[in-house]
Order: sequence, then C-alpha cells, then structure tokens
Amino acid sequence: MSKPVDDSVSNASHPGAWAPLRLPMFRVFWLASLGSNIGSWINWTASGWVMTDLSPSPVMVSLVQAAASLPIVMFALAAGAFTDIVDRRRYLIVTQIWMALASAALAFLAATGQLDAWSLLILTFALGSGAAMAMPALSASTAELAPGNMLPQAVALGALSMNLSRAVGPAIGGLLLAQLGAWAAYSLNMISFLGMVAMLCYWKRERDEQALPPERFFQALRAGLRYARMASLFRAVLIRATAFILFATSAWALLPLIARSELGGGPGTYGLLLAFVGIGAVAAAVFMPRMRMYITRDHQVLIATIVYALTTAGLATIRSEAMLYGVMVICGAAWLSVLSSLQVAAQISVPAWVRGRALSLYIMIFSAGMTLGSLLWGWVAAQAGTPAALLLSAAGAVLAALAVRGFSLGARETPDLAPSYHWTHPSVMEEPDKDRGPVLVTIEYEVALSQREAFLDAMQPLGIIRRRDGAFAWGIFEDVAMPGRYVEIFQVDSWLDHLRQHARVTREDQRIQEAIHRFHIGSTPPRVSHFVGGVPASSNAYNSMGAGP
Repeated sequence: MSKPVDDSVSNASHPGAWAPLRLPMFRVFWLASLGSNIGSWINWTASGWVMTDLSPSPVMVSLVQAAASLPIVMFALAAGAFTDIVDRRRYLIVTQIWMALASAALAFLAATGQLDAWSLLILTFALGSGAAMAMPALSASTAELAPGNMLPQAVALGALSMNLSRAVGPAIGGLLLAQLGAWAAYSLNMISFLGMVAMLCYWKRERDEQALPPERFFQALRAGLRYARMASLFRAVLIRATAFILFATSAWALLPLIARSELGGGPGTYGLLLAFVGIGAVAAAVFMPRMRMYITRDHQVLIATIVYALTTAGLATIRSEAMLYGVMVICGAAWLSVLSSLQVAAQISVPAWVRGRALSLYIMIFSAGMTLGSLLWGWVAAQAGTPAALLLSAAGAVLAALAVRGFSLGARETPDLAPSYHWTHPSVMEEPDKDRGPVLVTIEYEVALSQREAFLDAMQPLGIIRRRDGAFAWGIFEDVAMPGRYVEIFQVDSWLDHLRQHARVTREDQRIQEAIHRFHIGSTPPRVSHFVGGVPASSNAYNSMGAGP
C-alpha cells in the first residue's frame, strides 16, 4: 500500500477542496490521469465526428458510444476482482499498454485512409475493453493515495479531472480534426496512455506484508456481489446511478447530430459544445465543497438531475449556437454535481478489501445505462427525430429521479470503514489447515427478560454484517429451558474465510457489536466457540474455544 501522507495535510480536521493535491503521489497520479482523460476526450470527439462522415445514420453514430461502453458492462466485474487480488500497479501498466496499442492502430488506419465504420467500431471496442479493465483499479487507487478524511475531496478532484479534460479535450480534438485529421487526434491519445505508464512505473506501491492469501478469482467475484447485495447504502448508490444515466446519456449520444444536422456546424462546433460542458463542470467543482455544507447528497442529486433534464430539453429546442453554449455550461455543472455526488457515495460506502469489486459494479451499472441509453435514444431519434428523443429523455430523467428519491445516499458524515482489528485471533490448541471447513462459530449471550425484544432488533444489523463479510448461514436462538440465554451462530466455508472475516470488520461494525454487548448481563464476556469440519491435519486434538468475534 502507498503512504501518501504529509501529516500536516492528512491530519487536518476539515481539509479544503484542493488539499489532496498537496500529497506528492496523489498529485502525480492526478496530473497523469488528467492527461489521459484529455486524450480520451480527444479520441471520443474524433470518433464521434468521423462516424458522421463514414455513416450519417443516427444508429451508427450512437454505436460509437455503445462500442466504448459495452466492454465495461462485459468486463468490469472481472476487472474489479483482479483489482482486489493482483498487484494493482502492474495490472494497470498492462491495461495502459493495451490502450496505447489500440490508439496506435486507429492512428495508422486514419493516416493511411483505411479507416471504415466497422474498423472504427472494433477498435473503439478494444479501447473500451482496456478502459473497462483499468477503471476499477484507477478508482480504487484514489482511496489508496489519499487518507480517509480527504477521500470526498480526492474523489471530487477525480471528477474535476474528467471535466477539465472535457473542457480541453474536445476543443483540441476539434482543432486537430479540422487542421490535421483524425490520425493526429488518435496519436495524441496514444501518447496520453504512455504518460500513464510512466506514472505507474514511478509509483512505488508498498505491499501489505500482513495480508492474508488473496481470494481465488470466482470466490472474489462472489464476495463482491454478496457485499453489494447486503450493503444497503451501496445498493442505493447503484439504484440512483441507474435512474440517472439511462436517460442522461441521450445528450452525449446525440450531440454530434445536433452540431451537424440541427446547427449546421462542423467539428469545431461540436468540440466547442463539449468544451462549454467542461467549463460548467469546472465551475461547479469550485463551488461544490461549499454547497455540501448546506445541502445533502440526496437533494443535490435530485436538484442537479432536474437541471440537467432542463438543459437536455434546451438542447432539443434551441437553435441559436451562442445560446446553446450557455445551456451546455449549465449542463456541465449539473452533470458534475450528479456524478461527483454518486462517486463520493460509492467510494465512502465500501471498505478497502472490497473496494475494487464494488466500484466495478458501480462502473458496470453506469456503463450499462450508457450503452442501453445510447442504443435506445439513437433508435428513438431515427424513428421520431433527434429533438423528440431528447425531450422524451428529459421527461424520463425527471420522473426517474422522483421515483428513486427514497433511496438515501447517506448522511454528510463519512462512515468509518477502516478495519477495527478488534477481533482477537481464535484460541486454538492447534492451528487448523486454512482450507479446512466449514467453520461454525457460536456466541452465547445472557439478556435480561425485559430487554429480549430490543436485543433481537439490535442483532439484525449484525446478521447482515456476518453474511456480508462471508457467512453463508446466520441465526440467533433462545434456550427454551433458560429464557434470556441466546446463542448466535454463523457458518463460513473455511478457516481462511473466517480469518478474512476478522480482517474485514470495520469500526462502524465494531460500534454495532459494542451496542449489542451492552445487552449482555453475564459476569464474563459472551462466550465464543469455534467448530471446524473436515479431518484435522494431525491426530492431536485441539480446543476451539476462545476469543473471537
């Protein structure tokens, strides 16, 4: 793991919006990401416009965005598992080299006049595949390079990087298209990936010497999906993201057609429209830290979604190029407000051990919405016209935002998901083989009869925690011969999986457990026992009673 910290920065109780940039490694990472994002926007601008030359069909134009987004839907979950179980730095280097090669192929075909619609889509898909494999690792690295008290600011700076690139990249892309041709735009994108490779080679990421053996690939996938299913806050993020992106993507999928067909402009017009989106996003990023002091994330997402829908309607109805530039500034500000709020909520709602997998699921859901939305609104535009498609999507965005407003993104305070390490290692006569199992853990409580109902209510969140962190069964039982005597049980697949549970308990979980232990009226702490299935490694018996969870 990296140690990004200058103590004077990391210990600040209320770090400013720019505080993470004072951390040297985070600063280098952010600048390299900014360069790569600029290259990606140059590529996206070039490909969207080139397709309008190769095929004027709205479906083919929208397929460019679909080809970039579909690989994320297909590969993001696998990428999240790899992020959490392999060396993240080396893994990222491989993905950046892959994307540099795909960009080089695009540049070569464009320079030699051999680029057609299908080769453009195939190589766009290849670039999207590289991005899909890299995104979870890049997102998880943000939390690794900045301390916990700066995580919201670091995530916001990541969103700012994307939107700064949105302000600069399309303008550069339009200029390169007009002056030199698509080959120059693709070449610059290739160079941006090489810059990321250089940054990753510079990053001296430290290994966690106390880490347990990594999970196997499919085991890691199951653990990530299980966590997402059991964690209500993260599940709310996925629902809110889906409701937004399915409708919001219409503007990006159909913007090249607005620039060419409705405004009668060229690549410069298209680039400027995207550039003004970036300007609005940068302006929003400056004011967002202050806004968070007065408005919750839930309200910010709802209000920004409605504003974004109004700008989409403006894109459908306004035909003054100058007025549309102003609309796109507001559009960019609303877009950043929604995305930054969702990204911060996604990052802070999951602990480090599962962050890559959880963020990959968020990215996959987001990209699935981009892909389906691009195809849907491209088809609607082909049937009813581009303005009608934009108006329908704007109305849908408002209705969806109102429908899901009950799924809360959490309070302003960041939950403390750092490992608590308060579970001591189980006392054993002989350490079981790590693959031996299943493991049954029992915890005995004595509860006052007047507190039984409150105790059982308090136990339900603990049951969710047990299952979320690896248990395949959980229950709480009362001794009918001695009312008030309860036994909690849970089971995991192996001894190693139970040791992983020890490492996964967070400080938030610790607070829940401490509240439950206050119901215990016995003269000694709740008694914990461990029972392991399978055949012992040797004939020596061991006592599985001891300290534990």
